[in-house]
Amino acid sequence: MSATKQESSQIKSKERVSLHGEVFTAEREVNAMLDLVASECLRPDSRFLEPACGDGNFLSAILKRKLTELRRKYKKSPHDYEKMAIVAIGSLYGVDIMNDNVIACRERLFGIWDAEYTCHCKGETSDETREAARFIISRNIINGNALTLMCVDSVGKDTKAPIVFSEWTLIGGTQMQRSDYTMTDLLLYSEEGTLFAALTEEQKEEGGVFLRRYITHYKKVQEYGE
Repeated sequence: MSATKQESSQIKSKERVSLHGEVFTAEREVNAMLDLVASECLRPDSRFLEPACGDGNFLSAILKRKLTELRRKYKKSPHDYEKMAIVAIGSLYGVDIMNDNVIACRERLFGIWDAEYTCHCKGETSDETREAARFIISRNIINGNALTLMCVDSVGKDTKAPIVFSEWTLIGGTQMQRSDYTMTDLLLYSEEGTLFAALTEEQKEEGGVFLRRYITHYKKVQEYGE
């Protein structure tokens, strides 16, 4: 790719660069950076947060790596692949101040996930599982300001609503626990780099930071709505 072509693929407009500092990371650089944490990119439950996710260059590359590993590991078990593919999509988080980027990122991630799911599970796929994946993506990719930790309106201005993410944890084989926390908690990392793990239960629920929790089948997470 020539320098001119590469530059054009990394920006949408000079105005967006000027107003928001928006420059997309090229695929070569994305993969070089992910290679530094290659083993984590293979674990379905290893969580990643991209605070300026754009349309998903990093998150889509991580998802592809996770799903490729799942396909290798569960090539003879569509059921286990389906379950762990839900875990994988639930491990990816992103924030972007531009609403069109958020929409594009969500669609991009779902497109990658659904193509792999359909290819591997074939006749054993279900629309219910697809809706669960879409719902998780809608919760994990947020239109917000990662500097102020607040959601933004249609023109990118801060609202009074804090950014809230959901922690998705597979328990008991097929049950998925959703726990909602403000983004403040996401800034506390464990030594392994996973989100949430550094907090004790008391810390999580202190000061109104913990918001809600429920447990349901991994295919039915969307039934509880927002």
